[in-house]
Amino acid sequence: MNAKRLSPLSALLLLGSAGLIVVSLFFPWWRMEFFAPQYPEGLNIIVHPDRLEGEIDIVNGLNHYIGMKNFSEENFPELQFLPYLISGLAALVLITALIRRKLLLYGVIALVAIGGLLGIWDVHRWLKAFGTDLDPMAPIKVDPFVPPIIGENTLANFVTYSHLGMGTYLFIAAFLLLLIPLWKDRVK
Repeated sequence: MNAKRLSPLSALLLLGSAGLIVVSLFFPWWRMEFFAPQYPEGLNIIVHPDRLEGEIDIVNGLNHYIGMKNFSEENFPELQFLPYLISGLAALVLITALIRRKLLLYGVIALVAIGGLLGIWDVHRWLKAFGTDLDPMAPIKVDPFVPPIIGENTLANFVTYSHLGMGTYLFIAAFLLLLIPLWKDRVK
């Protein structure tokens, strides 16, 4: 086999990767759950690539007391174009599967890795902006804070848990499927 071409099995793995990327669009990518004595059942914010869900109005009402900006789809312009970027990545993976060129696969892996890192940076940037840019005239004064992307945080009587959603796990699985052909079709 030509060392510069991917095997048919590797092309199938890439097709699976493209499929997982597309399917990831239909699942949440991240969520934050809020628990307090007055909300033992919890409140949440669920982030999809194209929208926010959950008890956003209640969370915004509570955040008002500490001077935090409202969570809304208008405050996250990424939600307007993120599905197109993710779909574009899926299309590039599909093209790579059809063309079966290793050089193209290297470029796609780099794009997917860069896209993932930019996504992590963007979530951190927003968490930092929302937790540190507090209104000084808010009724309740709290120290600026940055909730973790993954993990637990406590603020006053609220404990928050941040989790990756199924969409992110599907995207990670898609990325791993992209890497397998590099090992499988390596030159011996």
